[in-house]
Amino acid sequence: MESPVRVTSLIPRSPNALSVRMERPSGFDHLPGQYMFLTLGEGATSLIKHLTISSSPTEPFLEVTKGMTGHPFAEALKALTPGDMLAIRGPYGEFTFTGEYEKVVFLSGGIGITPLRSMMRYAADRRLGCSIVLLYSCRGREDILFGDEMESLQRENGRFRSLVTLTRPDPAWTGLSGRIDRDLIEREIPDWRERVFFISGPGVMVDAMSALVTAMGIPEGQVRREVFPGY
Repeated sequence: MESPVRVTSLIPRSPNALSVRMERPSGFDHLPGQYMFLTLGEGATSLIKHLTISSSPTEPFLEVTKGMTGHPFAEALKALTPGDMLAIRGPYGEFTFTGEYEKVVFLSGGIGITPLRSMMRYAADRRLGCSIVLLYSCRGREDILFGDEMESLQRENGRFRSLVTLTRPDPAWTGLSGRIDRDLIEREIPDWRERVFFISGPGVMVDAMSALVTAMGIPEGQVRREVFPGY
């Protein structure tokens, strides 16, 4: 069953990504990491797509974050203005985390950070005692989503670490560079064998990371995955 909701704000997250914040309907309860379907427009010209809820259940609004790929749905999303109405249906999905594991690693690339942002915000707001390490791969500094928030969470919580690595760093970049690989994981996360791995991002990235952790000997029962479509 669809619920009509009003758009409250649009927030640019990078030159190529946009968050749309909207009212949260009464009774709409979701877990961190889940997604919902959005319907833009009405009738034969309506556009429908499922997007991860990048906001946390602890926040009083709903938010989705979408890469601006030029796809018709992305263009329609970008054209929204505060006060516009759209319809939502959900939530759905089993790629969730509410603190059930003591130690986790979040591996992500690009727009795949969105479900993990929901999980990390939830863990901070609920003051969960779990240990979280985020390894986030982006092309350039301008592609990092929620970077300031991740740094803030790291300062506030000694059990959370945020590590960003760039595949195309600029000369001024002083952080990690290159793709996520075994050397990086073993160097930065000494207790990686004890952790549950949450992997989210484009299909190619998720496949590569799944093969990597399998080669490292991580049992299948310690791996969770979420694949993002190409548009």
